[in-house]
Amino acid sequence: MSTSPAHILVIEDDPAVARSLQDALAREGYAVTWKATGGEGLAFARAHNPDLLLLDVRLPDGSGFDVCRQLRAQGLRLPVLLLTAQRDEIDKVLGLELGADDYLTKPFSLRELLARLRALLRRAYGELAGAGADRLYVGDLVIDRSASEVWRGQQRLGLTPIEFRLLVHLALHAGQALTRAQLLEGVWGYDSAVEDERTVNVHIRRLREKVELDPSRPSLILTVPGVGYRLAVTKL
Repeated sequence: MSTSPAHILVIEDDPAVARSLQDALAREGYAVTWKATGGEGLAFARAHNPDLLLLDVRLPDGSGFDVCRQLRAQGLRLPVLLLTAQRDEIDKVLGLELGADDYLTKPFSLRELLARLRALLRRAYGELAGAGADRLYVGDLVIDRSASEVWRGQQRLGLTPIEFRLLVHLALHAGQALTRAQLLEGVWGYDSAVEDERTVNVHIRRLREKVELDPSRPSLILTVPGVGYRLAVTKL
């Protein structure tokens, strides 16, 4: 992300909601583009690479889940904040598993929306917390903090910004058991709630699928029963 205002793409089929979001985000200094369908939004994201996607689940030409899946399949790593009117936990988990970084359930306050957006932008593009070398080593993985990339040998692993931040945070606290609340605060940047802590579980599962040689038997990111997670092996 450059020093120009963060560019937020809003994919929302309700014009009234979209205009409200545009106006509110513009007042906060963001550059905002609105697209009413998933197809239009995907085409715009591919062509212009916005900094963040604000994505409604219900769209006239499909679902936000489809859009999210296609974005990640095409290698687009921008943070995705999913907006859903559904209170069913299955829908929220599905969105996270398809590559969304976070979600908000409608109705939500502008204050909460802005807090989530700022946290995602900061975690994706801001300076990583903690001093130390630009590279961290986790087992056979190399974490390049300056490039926001993770490598295993000659293979670059396609982590999303949140997944990268989560792995770095675990690496900086190697061997330490971290609660889900601590991970939320350190990675997402906001206080935890019961449903938010489920977000951590989903992202840990997705991260394991990318960094573990056998995700069904993880050897790097370990579950600490009754507590949370810890990174088993790393060296600085």
